[in-house]
Amino acid sequence: MKIELKKDFAYSLVVPTSMGVRITPVNGQPVNSSDLFQLYVTSAETNVASIASYLGLPVKVLTTFVKDSPIAQLIKNNLRSRNMSYEGKDVPQGGPWGYRHQFNIADSGYGSRGPRVQNDRAGEVGRTLNVKDFDLDRLFGKEGVQIVHLSGLIGALSPETSTFCLELARAAKKYGTRIAFDLNYRASFWKGREQELSAIFKEIASVSDILVGNEEDFQLCLGIKGPEAGGKDIAGQIDSFKEMIKRVKAAFPNASVFATTLREVESANCHHWGAIMLEGENWHVIEPREITVLDRIGGGDGFVGGLLYGILKGWEPEKWIQFGWASGALATTFLTDYAQPADEEQIWSIYEGNARVKR
Repeated sequence: MKIELKKDFAYSLVVPTSMGVRITPVNGQPVNSSDLFQLYVTSAETNVASIASYLGLPVKVLTTFVKDSPIAQLIKNNLRSRNMSYEGKDVPQGGPWGYRHQFNIADSGYGSRGPRVQNDRAGEVGRTLNVKDFDLDRLFGKEGVQIVHLSGLIGALSPETSTFCLELARAAKKYGTRIAFDLNYRASFWKGREQELSAIFKEIASVSDILVGNEEDFQLCLGIKGPEAGGKDIAGQIDSFKEMIKRVKAAFPNASVFATTLREVESANCHHWGAIMLEGENWHVIEPREITVLDRIGGGDGFVGGLLYGILKGWEPEKWIQFGWASGALATTFLTDYAQPADEEQIWSIYEGNARVKR
């Protein structure tokens, strides 16, 4: 089964997002015992888009910036370095207690010590992302977009961003752009807004072509019964995950692709990584395989990015999940949240298990 994409387009992939920075101790150390940190630009949605942008497809980021902020300039420079164009309003800071870009403070973990992540989002400028600041008819109607990728993180960030994602989905549907929706449930974002967000997420899911999420996402965002509880062996639960995906498909029949990743954590640096995809009536499964992890954050985003890249390239469906699995595995070898593939061959070598030197 092929997903039909627009033939006349300026952008292969468009993502709305709230940009921020991540600070991480060096050498895998905990935050509380460190005095030396590395700083990186980050957002889940641009993590996804990086696979396509590094491999040469046109990508656009829709966001907001703090006016005259050096962090905003750092972010803009970083997006350009990742071959991404961007569009967004520069919002006045409003004094020292005004707006800023979010900070993500991350301990990557090491060995038996698991990762810990703290999100410091007070005054986050991305919460002001507003549909009124963008010309959606120009973007989707005149310029053209093949796929718009929406994430539950930005979808639940604020009432403004929720409305923005909903209007993006409606405009994309109107102009024949395909919609990818990664549910990305976060309990702290949903607190006090459960009824409102459930209705918004269900409407977006109802018009989406590609739905991605784990068992918690499907249960808590869409009210779909999850897989039956199993033991530690994630591979033994694949049939139960398939049943969950069948329930999602029955509830949201507009979508033609459903996917979820499988992860079993042996240690912070050793995971068993797999994936399941239902495309039409066809199942594609990658049994969990051992991967070595430098930093797990962004692996799921890498999977979605690789999956969408395969769809954008018009490959056969079995290659979508293979490339997605390998892109996710690649992301876990970087200190940044996002993978920076040198070329397609590098990703295919990961899928093939070929880590030999290339000269």
